[in-house]
Formats: sequence, C-alpha cells, structure tokens
Amino acid sequence: MELGNGALTSLALALGIGLLIGVERERRKGQGPTRQFAGVRSFTLVALLGAGTELLGQVWLTALAGALVAALVVVAYWRDRSADPGVTTEIALFLTFVLGVLAVPYPAVAAGGGVVVAGLLAARGPLQQFATQTLSEQELRNALILAAAALVVLPLTPDAPLAWLAGVNPRQLWRLVVLILAVQALGDVALRLFGTRLGLALSGLVSGFVSSTATIATMGARAREHPELRTACMAAAWFSTVSTSLLLMLLALTLGGGVLATLAPLLGASLVAALLLGLGALRRSPLPTAPEGGRSRAFNLRQALGLALLFTGIAALAAWMQASLGAVATLLTATLAGLADAHAASAAAMALAVRGELDAGLLQLAVLLAFSSNTLSKMVAAWVAGGVRYGAPVSAGLLAVVLAAWLPWLWQRI
Repeated sequence: MELGNGALTSLALALGIGLLIGVERERRKGQGPTRQFAGVRSFTLVALLGAGTELLGQVWLTALAGALVAALVVVAYWRDRSADPGVTTEIALFLTFVLGVLAVPYPAVAAGGGVVVAGLLAARGPLQQFATQTLSEQELRNALILAAAALVVLPLTPDAPLAWLAGVNPRQLWRLVVLILAVQALGDVALRLFGTRLGLALSGLVSGFVSSTATIATMGARAREHPELRTACMAAAWFSTVSTSLLLMLLALTLGGGVLATLAPLLGASLVAALLLGLGALRRSPLPTAPEGGRSRAFNLRQALGLALLFTGIAALAAWMQASLGAVATLLTATLAGLADAHAASAAAMALAVRGELDAGLLQLAVLLAFSSNTLSKMVAAWVAGGVRYGAPVSAGLLAVVLAAWLPWLWQRI
C-alpha cells in the first residue's frame, strides 16, 4: 500500500493524540510497584496501532487490535494492587486506540476528542473538588430536574396546538417552563458567585435578552421567598428591561432602512431610564453575603409552571382578540401582540417600515404601543409573582420607563 499525504497526516495526528494523552498519564503514573501500567509510550503506541490498522483497510485486523487492547486493559486492572484501583487510565488507553482509528476517516473529530480527553484527565482535581465540595446535594437535584425538563420532557411534548388546551401548543408552554427554570437557576448561580449586589443584577440583564417578563416574574418569586433580597431582585427586574430596549435596537440595526435612526430617541430614552432605575436599586442592595449553599432551592417547578400558564394565557387572549376583531389596523395588532412579546410585534412593524408600507410616525407609534402593552404584562407578572411589596415599586419603575419612551414621541408633536 502506498502511503500518501493523507495517510501520513493521519499517522501524525494519531502520534500527537497519543503523546498528548500519554504525557498527562505519565505525570500521574507514580513510582514503584504501585505505579500505573501505562505511560506516554504505551498511549502513543496504542494510538498509532489504531491509525495503522485502519489505514490497512482490514476490518478484521482493526477489530483484532481493539480486542487485544481491551484484553490488555482487563489484565492491567486485574493486576492492579494500588490503594485506589480506579479505571481511568484503562478507559483512557482504550479510548486512545479508538481516537487513533478515527484519525483516518474523521481527523477533525479525533483531534477534538484527543484534546477533550486530555483536558478531562488533567482536570481531575478541580472536577473532584466541584463534585464533592462545591456542588451541594440540593444543587445536584436541581441540575437533574432542569436537565430532565429540557432534554427528556421537552422533546417528547407534542408540538401542535391542542383544542382541549384552548389552542395552546404544549411544547411552547413547556419551553417557557424550561426558560423560567433556567432563569431561576442562573440567578442562583450568579447570586452564589457574585453575591446579592451583583449576582442577581447580572442574571437579570442576561436573562432579559431571552424574556424580560419571565425574568421579572422569576425575581418576584425569589423576592417573595427571600424578602432580604427584594431590592436586589428589583434591580434585576429593571436591568432585564434594559435588555428589552437593547434587543429592540439590535433588531432595528439588523433590519436597516433607517429604522434605528427613527426609533433611537424612543428606545434610547427607555434604556437610560431602566438603567438608572437598575443602578439605583443596585446601589441600595445589601452588600455581598455568603451563599446559603445546600439550602438553596434554586427554582420551584410548580411556580415555573404557574407562571408559564399565566404568560400563555395572555398570549392566547391576544390571539383570540385579534381573530375576533378580524382585519385590524397595524397599531391595534402591535398592541395586542405586545402583550405576549414586544420583540415580535415591533419586528413586524419594522419590517413593514423597511418595505415602505409604514411611515416613520406610525412605526414609532406601533413600537411604543407594543412596548407599552408588553410592560403591562410585566406589571401583572410582577404583582402575581412578587406580591405588593415587589410588584408596586417594580410597576412604578416600569411605568417610568414607558413614560421615558413616550416623551420623545410627544415632544416631536408639540
């Protein structure tokens, strides 16, 4: 068989993978009679064995080589007399052989896999510390619930409107539940990493790009459960509104056609107002405190489901009103659609303006109405989730943000 450039490249890649993983294992091999059985040379030779047999194109030979490596792994584990007889090195050796085989047909996958394997082996200390000391039992259960909701339940949920659910799409409903759970978990992680002053504020700002309404409701639920965090939760709620204005400006910039210039005074004023409110609440927030560790619940599944049903009901009401009214004007459509999502309603109006079907004045009014009706949904969510002591100040701040957005439009007409 003639070795071309491709074959030489595969062998060189296998050599690199074996050396990379082998060097890491050599450093942990130890000394004396209890040392591990494989080091840099063994790993390199096994990787080259995998690539070499694959290059020969004989499936039986590759299978035989794999069986021999597997037998070597079993014998080495059986003869291990160390105080901690783990199987990490044994598994890594067989995986190195597999990566050597993959280096021939899928070099990119093999290269990436080699880096990941070596990284995991080298991160033994930090991973053990995270799993046994940093991560609490409650946080592990929280992560499993979130993973099950996103990776197991969501794909199995029907993706079509159901008549017996008043036309609600179950997958959209559950996707909103997952979003709320993720926002709650993000807030818990941020609170733990940065303390109450910065943690919840950063969580609100980031989560607001996904759903400001869900973020405000989630922070309200946290404020009801932990009254000492109420001011920090209020800051997070207003910072999520900063994200709403930023995202609308990004949509306008993306669509082009002078839309951003038309909407910049309105959205800029609302952004500044929300930012000032958030910074003011952030300044009044308590100093960073130590996290509660394992006692933190992170999120509440029943609460998330209730909030998702509330938002879905608002969206269904808006859709029903539009269907009942028949052909409606753009402004009324934007107002009703804004109850569920300000971004979608505003983007639709921006698209009409880019096509020349909506003048600048009507575009501004449509976006303002969508922004205002969406703020109404946020206020309802704040009151329902957080009660009076959270809902009242947050709603007052949201009204101030809406007023700031309307002022440039009103000023132009004076």
